[in-house]
Amino acid sequence: MRGWLKLTIGLVVVSGLLVGADRIAVGVAEDEAADQLVRSGRLSQRPQVSIEGFPFLTQVLSMKLDDVRLSAEDLVVGDGRQQVALHSFKAELSGVEVSDSFKSATVDQGSGDGLITYADLAKLLPEASKLVPGASRVIPGGTRLSLSYGGPGKVKASLGPVAVGEGSVHSDGSTVTADGFQLSGVASMLNGVTNQAIGPMSFTLNNLPAGLKLAGAVPQPDGLRLTFTGTGLKLIG
Repeated sequence: MRGWLKLTIGLVVVSGLLVGADRIAVGVAEDEAADQLVRSGRLSQRPQVSIEGFPFLTQVLSMKLDDVRLSAEDLVVGDGRQQVALHSFKAELSGVEVSDSFKSATVDQGSGDGLITYADLAKLLPEASKLVPGASRVIPGGTRLSLSYGGPGKVKASLGPVAVGEGSVHSDGSTVTADGFQLSGVASMLNGVTNQAIGPMSFTLNNLPAGLKLAGAVPQPDGLRLTFTGTGLKLIG
């Protein structure tokens, strides 16, 4: 009986050491992966990396990670002309094949999302004076529409205190478009321009995070929620 007890205690100790070694190894790998993502240019800010699944060491031996999750704040996205912040970015990557100490990584499938505030969204759209014929006579250069949530699939626009109307938001590839705005109450401001449509207003995002592609753009109360997806991604290297 005493022999079995010693054996059991020994196995528990060894198991604890193995689990501890596994958790140390995954922590080191997560830090290295985060550094490599910034060095490779796939993310503009150092992310939090979480490698899921246990044990980690068996995944390393196969050189393929089942489930890797990324999160980061204030990533930089833009249209080549204007850069804005992508907030609360999160991504889930499956089938991550790694080599050379995380200096190279490919992904079978990935998805994610992040948020652009309405104030930043307005920076990506053309100036108000360029949207309506004749508006440049009364709207100073550099003036932009103010945007806010207008309900499912909709955004509201205004010029100062004057409401312009509601428009729809949709995406095609990496291009996001807001259209359907109709001027009415601002007719007097626009020197006799009445019932004039605005838009469509579009921007095309480049350098999307983690090599993902834009899958959709959905208005929410706190901003425009962008969703991303991709298959066969080159994550690092």
